[in-house]
Amino acid sequence: MFRAIKEQIETVFREDPAARSVLEIVLCYPGFHAILWHRLAHWFYRRRMLLIARIISQINRAITGIEIHPGAKIGRRFFIDHGMGVVIGETTEIGDDVLLYQGVTIGGTGKEKGKRHPTIGNHVVVGSGAKVLGNITIGDYVKIGAGSVVIKSVPDHSTVVGVPGRIVRQRGERFLESEQEVLEHGKLPDPVMQAFEEVNKRIAGLEAEVRALRETKTAERAQ
Repeated sequence: MFRAIKEQIETVFREDPAARSVLEIVLCYPGFHAILWHRLAHWFYRRRMLLIARIISQINRAITGIEIHPGAKIGRRFFIDHGMGVVIGETTEIGDDVLLYQGVTIGGTGKEKGKRHPTIGNHVVVGSGAKVLGNITIGDYVKIGAGSVVIKSVPDHSTVVGVPGRIVRQRGERFLESEQEVLEHGKLPDPVMQAFEEVNKRIAGLEAEVRALRETKTAERAQ
């Protein structure tokens, strides 16, 4: 238990440059509190003491503003930055080294039974207000931009932005320069703007061809 707490504190220091001291993290970080409460609730959930597990998760929600169903499976070094409004559903599975920002929903899309929430891989970053919905798989080293709505599975080493979420790649290569890089909202690509830029390039090319044809015809007439 103490090893897990120590690892969680180290995770906060690594992910949040605003963290000043261990005491500050222990007393003032709702994301830190939420994951510890969830570990306890999940322990009871696995032993079929469901009511106790739900009561603990509700206490967690009231104190931190973060709602994690006790059935959710969460890996190591998980960090929720700020955390207010985060919701994680019952059959969610989250890998190691995952970072969520405030307002994220990892939820379902209907009343279906069984596995109905996302499976999220390792080293995934989900930006503020993003929604990841349904029984889909988010691969390793994926970035999901702020405000995106993801309803389809995403392969490894992808960046997703928009509503609905669109997978964006840079010339078929990884978007990340470093696989350990933390999400920087200002560096996310804009697929709509990229499409406009591509159209403008094609229009410019066509205009150049038309000018060339006109010049050729003018020269032929002059002869």
